[in-house]
Amino acid sequence: MSEPEVLARVTTDVLDRAEIEAFVRSPENGALVTFEGVIRDHDHGESVTALDYEAHPEAEAFLRETLAQVARETGLRIAAAHRIGSLGIGDVALVASVAAPHRAQAFSVCGFLVDRIKEHTPIWKRQHLDGGTTEWVNL
Repeated sequence: MSEPEVLARVTTDVLDRAEIEAFVRSPENGALVTFEGVIRDHDHGESVTALDYEAHPEAEAFLRETLAQVARETGLRIAAAHRIGSLGIGDVALVASVAAPHRAQAFSVCGFLVDRIKEHTPIWKRQHLDGGTTEWVNL
């Protein structure tokens, strides 16, 4: 069985949703679901002013393997990119796209994919809280 082709990227650049969606589109698929993880202004009742994302040096390889595993399990076209560095409120930190023949499968697999990315890709965030304190998340 050949290894599925996936698009996996960990970058400091602004994420290109159109590129990620274009990668998964194909004539046999009638559904495309994309998730965007957007930096919000609060977490657990505290005000958040910014985030810093740091990644293991091989985070992109971990992301690629996670995507390939989900693609093998589902047979679907999958792509994702995660941004690292300093991000502000409203910035997009993660874009994950899945294309499938039907919407129910695309929605289901996209949610599953995002959960897998969070579980298996070594990327950590430091939240800057109102008042000047910081906290690490996902360590």
